[in-house]
Amino acid sequence: MNTVISQDGTVIAYDKIGSGKPLILVDGALCYRTFGPMPNFARLLAKHFTVYYYDRRGRGDSTNGKDYTPEREVEDISGLIREAGGSAFVFGISSGAALAMKAAESGLNILKLALYEPPYVYEKNSPQSTIDHGAQLLALLAAGRRGEAVKYFMVKMVGAPAIFGFIMQLMPVFKKLKAVAHTLPYDAAIMGNFTVPADRISTIKIPTLIAGGGKSPATLQNAVHAVSKALPNGTRRILDGQTHNVKAEVLVPELIQFFNS
Repeated sequence: MNTVISQDGTVIAYDKIGSGKPLILVDGALCYRTFGPMPNFARLLAKHFTVYYYDRRGRGDSTNGKDYTPEREVEDISGLIREAGGSAFVFGISSGAALAMKAAESGLNILKLALYEPPYVYEKNSPQSTIDHGAQLLALLAAGRRGEAVKYFMVKMVGAPAIFGFIMQLMPVFKKLKAVAHTLPYDAAIMGNFTVPADRISTIKIPTLIAGGGKSPATLQNAVHAVSKALPNGTRRILDGQTHNVKAEVLVPELIQFFNS
């Protein structure tokens, strides 16, 4: 494990494997360096790149800053880019893809950007887009209801069936999810009202790959399409048979081809 100190003093833990041009991996909600999809992505990508995968603030071995804003997480990525030599490729998945776009918008020295299904699942001006998920999560967490916050995220935000929320709390993995429940409002803040910020992301000029799953819900497929339209230099890929839980073995060849082209 390595660490880098972010601008506000937060300690960000990361692992570094492989050789080649630097590539930073950005996790989605509830995932961290040793839990979620990124260890498998890192293992496969390390054959072609020097891969940096890290614990977003408040998760795993990273500390937690006092006053959260999405900009603090952009500063965390900036610190990793500094550790990588001053420039890097970046790949983000789910809400981590939305965070990666914020990093690119801020002007960090990102050479190329790859995204998988940023969950902009609401239509603009729809009733859903007015829901303040962040406030709901903060209220549950303030009441010490960490498990309820996880279930709220899974059912109300992700869209899993209500029965899944009940079954999930019986699974061994639920303990790990509750351990990082306090970071769910961070992802809600990054996503905003969960509509595609077309005007904002139209400022991203670097080459960007935006990928999605052919078996993902229509809302996520529509988001991938809308993001690709808004990006001035975007390339869209739809992966047959894949869902939001994309298999690394399927997506990694697309990432290798894109970053090396």
